Amino acid sequence: MWARPALYQVVDVVDEANAVGRAVTVGGVARALGVDQPRASRLVADAVAAGLVRREADAADGRRSVLVLTADGRRLQAGAAERRRADLATVLTDWPDGDRQAFARLLSAFVARWNDTADDSDHRNS
Repeated sequence: MWARPALYQVVDVVDEANAVGRAVTVGGVARALGVDQPRASRLVADAVAAGLVRREADAADGRRSVLVLTADGRRLQAGAAERRRADLATVLTDWPDGDRQAFARLLSAFVARWNDTADDSDHRNS
């Protein structure tokens, strides 16, 4: 299944939030992608039209819609994740073990700090 790159980004945001049990809205997509609300609304509408995401009523607040991946969205996400893993394995294939271990450690630290920064920013913008 092929989708525009921006739709992969929407699917990634929804998947990441849902994976940790967090509801995500259009506003959450806007913050995660660093775009304004109208742009996020268009991207989400496109993802819904493509059958990758669906809107559901928020269990806590029925006036609010949360985003959930459809079966097609989950398949797209799984395929993209597998391609990224394969590409990374190809890039790292000639690296010595020590370099791969250092890269994994540094990348993990980077991602953890990046996520902490994003979480801090979400709390400041709430």
